[in-house]
Amino acid sequence: MSKKYKIASLFSGCGGLDLGFINSGFEVIWANDFFKEAVDTYKNNIGNHIIYGDITKIPSEEIPDDFDILLGGFPCQGFSVANVKRSMEDERNFLYKELLRLIKDKRPKFFVGENVKGLLSMQKGKVIEMIIDDFKALGYSVEYRLLKASDFGVPQNRERVVIIGNRLGLENPFPKRTHGMENDLFSSNLIPQISVREVVGHLSTIRTRDKSFQLNGKTIYNHIARTNVADKFWGRKHKINQHEICDYLKYWRNKSGLSTKKIDEHFGYAHTAGHWFRKDNNSGSIPNPSDWWELKKLLNFDDTYDKAVTELELKEIKFEQSLRINNWDSPSDTITATGPEIHPNKERRMSVRECAIIQTFPDDFVFCGSLGNMYKQIGNAVPVLLAEKIAEVIKKELNKYEQTNNKTIGRIKENRNIRAEVFE
Repeated sequence: MSKKYKIASLFSGCGGLDLGFINSGFEVIWANDFFKEAVDTYKNNIGNHIIYGDITKIPSEEIPDDFDILLGGFPCQGFSVANVKRSMEDERNFLYKELLRLIKDKRPKFFVGENVKGLLSMQKGKVIEMIIDDFKALGYSVEYRLLKASDFGVPQNRERVVIIGNRLGLENPFPKRTHGMENDLFSSNLIPQISVREVVGHLSTIRTRDKSFQLNGKTIYNHIARTNVADKFWGRKHKINQHEICDYLKYWRNKSGLSTKKIDEHFGYAHTAGHWFRKDNNSGSIPNPSDWWELKKLLNFDDTYDKAVTELELKEIKFEQSLRINNWDSPSDTITATGPEIHPNKERRMSVRECAIIQTFPDDFVFCGSLGNMYKQIGNAVPVLLAEKIAEVIKKELNKYEQTNNKTIGRIKENRNIRAEVFE
């Protein structure tokens, strides 16, 4: 029987990554998150070993020592390779700082980090290089891969960067792809990817409701959803060219003698006004009607563009533009934390339960909090099945390490006994 390895988990959320490791035979002895509803969900479904609180306020000595693996992701918005302090002063990166702290203080055998795909392209790849170097500086062998969840049996085309490190001199293992597109002629040994219809088709015509209910002998929880599948917005009635408006406003700004900074200060903005006077790289913008009228008071410009800029009409948001409809006969696009996609029936959004199924949470995993908070918990999570696949390959490496160590210890004991017999 293989050893039951122990885990500590940072930024655990509702527990997708942790649950995958638990399903593969690991034991989570300590977890932490600062998202109250996610912690409630975790406690109700996984266990009371999760601590609600700010990790920056939790000293290392209050966290157990005897774990084999540290799990945790970190934000990447504030990274700057120009910052010699590795941008640790940026509060958005405290998760990264805390992950490094616990690896340094607790020396786990392995660590696993997860992050968004965009991390790889930040500052032309320099940020991911910096992160890997920082982990290596702690004495760990480190590798990273971009994994696509649908390649491993998850019904979702979610791509995430997975970073694995160890201090045992072992190979950093990553799961092998098991699923592929049906028309992939070069992957005949792969199982077809799982479609959205296959996993949530049974709920497509079922009315959403707040309470749990029975369906085909199974209890269905959290089948609740937003219903705004179409929307309207106030948009400009007339077509206008931003470059023309930009040149026009720059002319009147120069005439007034006011700087862009002064205009920003007048409006109480930080950088917005700058975009009104910029047309390079298509980064400019046109003032909204209320800003336009205020700007007119400030710069005293004429009526040339008043009608074009300020006349609005009610327009429909088209599905294909701003409101994505989920796939039906292929894996889902990424389930996000900001809001679910429209169901293929176009009558509602994907329900909390449907999103959870696509993220491979079990059917009896019940989410806590408001509707928006439930969506956020699921969108932030690592797909449970993908976490299982990662856990399985790490477990295999650890088992090999333990077996080799046990044989070595056995030989040492045997040699000691032989020497003792000789001296007797």
